[in-house]
Amino acid sequence: MAGPGSTGGQIGAGGLAGGARSKVAPSVDFDHSCSDSVEYLTLNFGPFETVHRWRRLPPCDEFVGARRSKHTVVAYKDAIYVFGGDNGKTMLNDLLRFDVKDCSWCRAFTTGTPPAPRYHHSAVVYGSSMFVFGGYTGDIYSNSNLKNKNDLFEYKFATGQWTEWKIEGRLPVARSAHGATVYSDKLWIFAGYDGNARLNDMWTIGLQDRELTCWEEVAQSGEIPPSCCNFPVAVCRDKMFVFSGQSGAKITNNLFQFEFKDKTWTRIPTEHLLRGSPPPPQRRYGHTMVAFDRHLYVFGGAADNTLPNELHCYDVDFQTWEVVQPSSDSEVGGAEVPERACASEEVPTLTSEERSGFKKSRDVFGLDFGTTSAKQTTQPASELPSGRLFHAAAVISDAMYIFGGTVDNNIRSGEMYRFQFSCYPKCTLHEDYGRLWESRQFCDVEFVLGEKEECVQGHVAIVTARSRWLRRKITQAREWLAQKLEQEATPVPREAPNMASGGARPPLLHVAIREAEARPFEVLMQFLYTDKIKYPRKGHVEDVLLIMDVYKLALSFQLCRLEQLCRQYIEASVDLQNVLVVCESAARLQLSQLKVWGEEHCLNFVVKESHFNQVIMMKEFERLSSPLIVEIVRRKQQPPPRTPSDQPVDIGTSLIQDMKAYLEGAGAEFCDITLLLDGHPRPAHKAILAARSSYFEAMFRSFMPEDGQVNISIGEMVPSRQAFESMLRYIYYGEVNMPPEDSLYLFAAPYYYGFYNNRLQAYCKQNLEMNVTVQNVLQILEAADKTQALDMKRHCLHIIVHQFTKVSKLPTLRLLSQQLLLDIIDSLASHISDKQCAELGADI
Repeated sequence: MAGPGSTGGQIGAGGLAGGARSKVAPSVDFDHSCSDSVEYLTLNFGPFETVHRWRRLPPCDEFVGARRSKHTVVAYKDAIYVFGGDNGKTMLNDLLRFDVKDCSWCRAFTTGTPPAPRYHHSAVVYGSSMFVFGGYTGDIYSNSNLKNKNDLFEYKFATGQWTEWKIEGRLPVARSAHGATVYSDKLWIFAGYDGNARLNDMWTIGLQDRELTCWEEVAQSGEIPPSCCNFPVAVCRDKMFVFSGQSGAKITNNLFQFEFKDKTWTRIPTEHLLRGSPPPPQRRYGHTMVAFDRHLYVFGGAADNTLPNELHCYDVDFQTWEVVQPSSDSEVGGAEVPERACASEEVPTLTSEERSGFKKSRDVFGLDFGTTSAKQTTQPASELPSGRLFHAAAVISDAMYIFGGTVDNNIRSGEMYRFQFSCYPKCTLHEDYGRLWESRQFCDVEFVLGEKEECVQGHVAIVTARSRWLRRKITQAREWLAQKLEQEATPVPREAPNMASGGARPPLLHVAIREAEARPFEVLMQFLYTDKIKYPRKGHVEDVLLIMDVYKLALSFQLCRLEQLCRQYIEASVDLQNVLVVCESAARLQLSQLKVWGEEHCLNFVVKESHFNQVIMMKEFERLSSPLIVEIVRRKQQPPPRTPSDQPVDIGTSLIQDMKAYLEGAGAEFCDITLLLDGHPRPAHKAILAARSSYFEAMFRSFMPEDGQVNISIGEMVPSRQAFESMLRYIYYGEVNMPPEDSLYLFAAPYYYGFYNNRLQAYCKQNLEMNVTVQNVLQILEAADKTQALDMKRHCLHIIVHQFTKVSKLPTLRLLSQQLLLDIIDSLASHISDKQCAELGADI
């Protein structure tokens, strides 16, 4: 199949990059077996679930098992297993089973001696067994025989057999409300409560051979979490994560990660989170945390005497938090979603009165394009779970299941909820631009820095999109070069907006910036490409001083976002070991704004009651300048009054916002390549295209067209201008929202253009699943016909036939081609009975 090509000759995308970048999501069926015809594009949609949708599943009936909290749940195959807990009166040791396919409850088959009734224990799955460790046992009603346990039980799912593991040697101290997980064939136990104090020790035991195994205490290092209990643990990216929990006066909302390989803990920093961006969840205990893909999901718990029910999501790759907004059909009494086209005669159209009796949901209507039939299925009611604590959660496939817990007024719950995760590949926008910066490919500008005239190369497109100050510098350098070449009667190598010079690449544009040194400028450039800067090593003075130099540049270059990042980094990094050096460095700075803020922050740190005595006893204090010592003494004797500011903090524009503006016109004068769509030119930027597409990267590196023009197609199909603009929005700033008909054109684009993952393809598929309506079915029919997506075309014709009285009134029907009108007539003739035909004629 031919890929996009230049006017100098068609170049197949597969030959350039397709082999390296052609991965497709497992959920998307793309037939690569025949690469010379786009009619082999198949979407194969079936029943689907709305992403981020909460569903209330059948609760556990009392005759099966009691409502409970402080229990555990584990997932095995297509079932959730619930063990133990308490019902408010007694501890439990029954084992319940919930089948997620049938949505049915039963008591699991068991044999042998089960663990004693308990709560605040832990349960994990390894192989085909569940392992239960520790917990609190006794009679809570009479308050007798209450004690913590350190026993270990195995339950075999295949036989229902309970077996206690009798372990020789040292054992972990008996505990409850601890964390447990499985990694590398071992059970790992962390922290908890031993009846007298909270713990923060860690133990592990191999689960492969009961006869040869033993408990081992783990020698932890690094930033070990404080002693705590009633917290969750989750494993993601080969690391174990712990979030919040009960830790006495030290309770925080910190997130810690544990490296299994070197047994080291690290506190995940939050200083890189800009003010105004979503903060971490507030501190809490009795909550759940599960891992899915690259995310951690935190739900519920008791947070400062409240029971919140927001679902918080942490992105492990980007180290950012967000509150997940549930789909509209998760909320009871919420607004209805737009009505989707119904393609089946058997499914009646409901009136508003009939619909008012239940919550209409777009996920109850499954489309199977293979048979072009519609399936109406009965789903449980949609509802958001209320706030709760001491519930339990597990993941099966791409959904989270939450059961039980304590809700308002100390009531135990028997409810089961399902939350549908989103499975979209992550946005690689920041990584792609970061890779461009690291590789230094296609650089077209060189910054000459400081008195040493050190050189740092970059890309005009990225720099001018992100910084107005640097944009002015580049524009001035281009104008100066143009004047110089004009005086020398030499053609100007500057590339005009609508034309790019091919062949040999033009020489680098030199831009002198005397007020910047190379190291801080490189950190600034990294920020321009990625919206991030590397977190300074804790306690390393040189790193803090480097970020202060970056902050100085951010102020000079008017980069508000970078300015806020630097301030937060510095505030988080100043400690007793470096505060005096940083303070003196800030005092020497020439930039008044930085000098005032830096000194103020350091002085306030020094005169804190818990810091002052330690600081004045340091040798470095003796070497401070006299004015600084005087200022510290005065500040200690008479602290200045605090003046809280209600002024909103300007956090500047993000990479996405800047690239959006750049595509929409702000970058017109810096275009250096022309994309031709069916003969129509569209100026663009080589560096941006190369950063986001391995096809363009290979072309510009080895097959750069001499006339600077590239023909755009997807295989043998030329996309519509609207779809092409949607693709450019995805390339420039990662936008995936588009009309459904554009999704048909662009479904195969990630394969042909070698995007670095199939995020666009996944969104195109979802867009088509969710948004085929009577109003847009004709536009999608046209797109399906043009792209030869035959299954979608059949589906559109099926909708048109069964909704023809509505479709016939659409003005776009008269704009269809003759062949498509004939296809509609043919479909009508095949599907409408003689009686219906007569009725239709009577209506006409």
